[in-house]
Amino acid sequence: MEKAQVTAPATATGRLAAEAWESLFRTQVALMRRFENDGDFAPLRPREYDVLFTLSRAEGRRLRLRDLNDQVFMSQPSLSRMVDRLERRGLVAREPAPDDARGILVGLTEDGLALQKQVGRQHVRSIARYVGGALDEDELRTLLALTSKLRAYRP
Repeated sequence: MEKAQVTAPATATGRLAAEAWESLFRTQVALMRRFENDGDFAPLRPREYDVLFTLSRAEGRRLRLRDLNDQVFMSQPSLSRMVDRLERRGLVAREPAPDDARGILVGLTEDGLALQKQVGRQHVRSIARYVGGALDEDELRTLLALTSKLRAYRP
């Protein structure tokens, strides 16, 4: 059975949505380059920091590997290899999921948490400089509301 394709009509709204997406994406790229150039993530790579940050926000500082994969922008095989590297460095630990013999939990170690906090402090300063410096508080609230709405939308 063929899967039906949903295509947006070539309307002014469709074009505007594409322009807005392009702007959002390019802004994220530009900011990430600034953060990297400022050394925000050292000694980590940005995606490694994303994994540690995501785990730091999770209940018990651990997630199933598949749930972690849902929250970061990388393929499952790439994430598995990264978790291997982070585990060798003592920043995360794998353990069997208690309610699923095939499931794996990835947890943040104390060393991983300490490094995430250290890198995070520098990153927050850069965010304040580049994002907070460009937008006032009302604009920041609007940006937060809009990005939250986009993340939650499921057509």
